[in-house]
Amino acid sequence: MTAVRGDDVGVITAVRLTGAGRSDPFGNDPVDVHVRGGIIADIAPTGALPTRGVVVDGSGGWLVPGLWDHHVHTVQWALTAQRTPLGDVASAAEAASVMGRSAVLDDGRRVGTGFRDAFWADAPSLALLDAQTGDVPTYLINADVHSVWMNSAAFRRESVATTHDGMLREEPAFEMSRRLNDVDPVVADGFVRHALDVAASRGVTGIVDLDMAWNADAWARRLAAGFDSMRVSFGVYPDLLERAIAEGLATGDALDARGLVQVGSLKVITDGSLGTRTAACSHPYPGDPHNTGVLTVPPEQLRALMVRATGAGLSCAIHAIGDVANSHALDAFAATGATGTIEHAQLVAHADIPRFGRLGIGASVQPEHAVDDRDLTDSMWAAQTALPYPLRSLADTGANLLFGSDAPVSPLDPWAAMAAAVHRTRGGREPWRPDQGLDAAAALAASTGGGSATGSSLEPGAVADLVVVDRDPLTASDDDLRSTQAAATILAGRLTHLAL
Repeated sequence: MTAVRGDDVGVITAVRLTGAGRSDPFGNDPVDVHVRGGIIADIAPTGALPTRGVVVDGSGGWLVPGLWDHHVHTVQWALTAQRTPLGDVASAAEAASVMGRSAVLDDGRRVGTGFRDAFWADAPSLALLDAQTGDVPTYLINADVHSVWMNSAAFRRESVATTHDGMLREEPAFEMSRRLNDVDPVVADGFVRHALDVAASRGVTGIVDLDMAWNADAWARRLAAGFDSMRVSFGVYPDLLERAIAEGLATGDALDARGLVQVGSLKVITDGSLGTRTAACSHPYPGDPHNTGVLTVPPEQLRALMVRATGAGLSCAIHAIGDVANSHALDAFAATGATGTIEHAQLVAHADIPRFGRLGIGASVQPEHAVDDRDLTDSMWAAQTALPYPLRSLADTGANLLFGSDAPVSPLDPWAAMAAAVHRTRGGREPWRPDQGLDAAAALAASTGGGSATGSSLEPGAVADLVVVDRDPLTASDDDLRSTQAAATILAGRLTHLAL
C-alpha cells in the first residue's frame, strides 16, 4: 500500500540506522523496520521479512528517533507568522521606521518581534517610536521576550503608565506578551496547528510547551478539535500552581487516552536575560557598575514554590540564565528534593557545573542561543568568571542535556540546534568556544525525548516515534546538518509528515 499522511505504518524499508548507543549488528547496511501497534516490532536486513500493511520506502535514508524541542512558547511562536520580523534591524531608528510602515492587525495593533537592542548604537525612546508610528498602538517584542518597546498609543490602550524610553521589562513585559497572545482561540489554534505541522516536517514528534497561560484547557480544546500531530508536555506557572493542584494535575498525567498531551513541570522564571541585561550575575554589566541583573524570585520563595509543587507531584523547570540564578536554582533543588530541569543555564559557575549531574537535574539548553549571542556574550559578560554556554562541560560531568529553541527566541528547528551544539558557529564564522562543542551523537540524543543520557539507538520494543532523514547527522558538516530534510515523520507508528 502506498503511504499517505495519517496512515498507520507497517514497515519502513531500506533505511540505515545511526545514533548514539547502538548495539545492533547492521552497521551501515540497509534494514527494514517493522511496526505493530505503534511499537517497533522487528528490525531486519532489507527484504529478509515479508512486508505487511502500509510501506514507507526509506530509499536509503537514515532513521533516527523522533525529535523533541524541550522549550517552546507555543502560541507566541505560532503568532510570529502575523507579526513584523525585526531580527535584521540594525538600530532603534530603523526598527521604529519599519514598524511605522508595517501592517495593522485585525485588532488595531501593530506588533513586531525579534529585535535585539543590545546590538544597537542608538537607544530606544518613546519619542522616537511615537514619531514613526503615530496613533496606532505599536508593540515591539525583544528577541528574548524579556522586554517590550511600546508607543504612547499602546500605553494608553493597555492602561499602563508610560516609561521614559517606552520599554517594559521582565514581569510587565511578560504581562504585555500575555495580552498580545490572548487572541481568539480559533485563530490562535489555527496558527498553532500550522506551526506544529511545519515542526513535524522537520522531524519533531514532541515539544515542551511553556506558554504563560492556563495550558490545560488550551490543549484539551485542541485535542477535542482533532489535534494529533505530536506529543506535548505543558508547563504551569506559579500564579496558576494552586489551580493545578486543586484540579489534581501531576507531572505525567495525560489529557487524552493516547497520552499525546501530558502535564509537565512548574515553570519558575528566577532571573532576567542577557539581551535585556537582567540575568543575575556575579559581576556587573559593562558601563553599569550597579547592575548585576535581577533575581525575580527570591531564593526562599523559590524553595517554597518547589516544595509545594513537589508535594503535589509536579516536577520543576527553573529558568536560570546568570550564574547567580543558576547557583540559587541548584541550591533549591538540593534543599527540596525536587526533580526537573534548569532552563537555559547560559552562565554557570565552574563549581556548579558538576552539581547538575550529581543532583540529577536536567540542563534544558538552547544551543542556537550561543551562536546568536556570541558577540553579546563576549562584550556583556567579558568580566564574568563563570563559564558561558558550557555544553561540553555539563555533558562531561554527567548532566542530561535536553535541547530546545525557546521559540520564538530561536526558530523551532532541531537540526539548527544540533549544528550549533556540534560546530559552535553559523554562516562560515570561526567556531565560538569550540572546546564546549559536543560530538554529534550526543547532540542527536539531546534532541530526543529522553535527552543525552538516554542515547538515540533504535531497537524492537521501542515506541515508533521515528524520522527518516536524507543524511547521517553524525557525519554532517554545519551547513549540511542545518539543511537536513525529513522525508517522513512517524508518531507512534502514524505518519505525521511525508515528503517521499
